Amino acid sequence: MSVAILKHGEIVADRWQSVAADASPAHIAECMAAGGPLLLPLPLWLSHRAELDPRRAGVLLVAEDGLDAVLPWLDDIPLIAIHFPVFTDGRGYSLARLLRSRHGYRGELRAVGDVLRDQLYFLHRCGFDAFALRTDQAVDEARTAFADYSWAPLGGRGESGGLRHNESVE
Repeated sequence: MSVAILKHGEIVADRWQSVAADASPAHIAECMAAGGPLLLPLPLWLSHRAELDPRRAGVLLVAEDGLDAVLPWLDDIPLIAIHFPVFTDGRGYSLARLLRSRHGYRGELRAVGDVLRDQLYFLHRCGFDAFALRTDQAVDEARTAFADYSWAPLGGRGESGGLRHNESVE
């Protein structure tokens, strides 16, 4: 049974299989042989990148991960998930903003971990377009979070209401 996530404001089934950072080489090989899309922590993604189908290999970043390791392959990475260890940790917002604004990442950018409904509007403003909420958060109720504010907190300095990446990301 797949988990429901919010993607572009809609509830969808998560088709990506997460691979744990401590997965054995045999388990990783088994997951790759199954042929479905995989979400791998950065160290595993880097060590297995040559063997992976780039259309079905996403990267899980933690706040301590730098972006330099993925920058050469941004055009080929369909999903970058950024893990929030606690909802008060703002480093993921910065990573998302850098990926979208400075580096032009156009794939799916997903917030995972300790993600709450009350964060969704601001996460979206920083470039996230998909959200795997904490298990105690109701995904169907969270859909309304994007309309919580009538003002644009990041909309100064010539920017209009959200980031423009959403117009072309599928």
